[in-house]
Amino acid sequence: MAKNSGKIGVLLVNLGTPDSTATGDVRKYLREFLMDGRVIDFPLIPRWMLVNLIIAPFRAPKSANEYRKLFTERGSPLMFHTQDLKDKLVQKLDPEKYVVSMAMRYQTPSIENGLAELMKAKVKKIIVLPLFPQYASASNGSVIDKVMEIAQGWQIIPEFSFISNFLEHPLFLQAWSEQGEEAMKKDEYDRYVFSYHGLPERQIRKGSVEGYCQLGACCNKYGPKNQFCYRAQCFQTTRLLTAKLGLPEDKVVTCFQSRLGNDPWIKPYTDEVIKELAKEGVKKVLVFSPAFVADCLETTVEVAEEYKEKFEELGGEHWDLVPSLNSNDTWVDCVKDLVESRS
Repeated sequence: MAKNSGKIGVLLVNLGTPDSTATGDVRKYLREFLMDGRVIDFPLIPRWMLVNLIIAPFRAPKSANEYRKLFTERGSPLMFHTQDLKDKLVQKLDPEKYVVSMAMRYQTPSIENGLAELMKAKVKKIIVLPLFPQYASASNGSVIDKVMEIAQGWQIIPEFSFISNFLEHPLFLQAWSEQGEEAMKKDEYDRYVFSYHGLPERQIRKGSVEGYCQLGACCNKYGPKNQFCYRAQCFQTTRLLTAKLGLPEDKVVTCFQSRLGNDPWIKPYTDEVIKELAKEGVKKVLVFSPAFVADCLETTVEVAEEYKEKFEELGGEHWDLVPSLNSNDTWVDCVKDLVESRS
């Protein structure tokens, strides 16, 4: 690279978090998050009424209590783990070639600010990495959509490269394998549960190629027709990690958590799986959450606390969560390789 040519900008984007655990800040976060038309894919007016008149007012106090369980002295884990990832990545990338910024899809630091920081550095290209391993319209798609919405108002638009998913990257799988192997030293487990964030079934059907997605056995194979089907990607992630860790296939379960509303979401549901495991007399479960690269409300509180309590109430003895990748060094190497492969 010639010395006078611009650097390459890297924008790491995670989901977002309230600025504090105050109910007002949580309500503000929920409103921005749920008003995204890719998250709740209803027409604008019904979506506005649902979010602003029902969900945000009534859910905010409960969610604020959950965030209070989550926040530490450093604040929100999702925020500081993403910051740690960025800091380690900066140390590994060539400073003469790259400039790295981070953003949250909702709240702060905003994508607008992250992009402005890169443009101020006079970058010639921007690599956007949504930190969601499996593509979904409501996560990766929303980030890409927002970036394009912002850039369309610029007079000068540099080259952009979007990384849509990375579930099959060898270093991503290696990082999760390291986390899993460390956790498995603690005990002998009867079952291995892979719990992913759920989505409404209608969102999967909307993105189905030639009507291929039937939300069933079609996810047992992964190929061109379902490479962007979120459910198929999750099952593929489980298969790859099961093989990588050498887990017995008959002891592995894939399921989906975090349902919202009454519409059908992708199945099987994690809370229903817990009941089935208890009926089978399963006592010791190790849980992976490979849809999340940083520990957050859905892992630390929902999986590690709420689901653990349900399992133990039904007679289970051990429900242990494998920590997310956070700033695992192999995961940092994975991000470095993702960036350099697009440079």
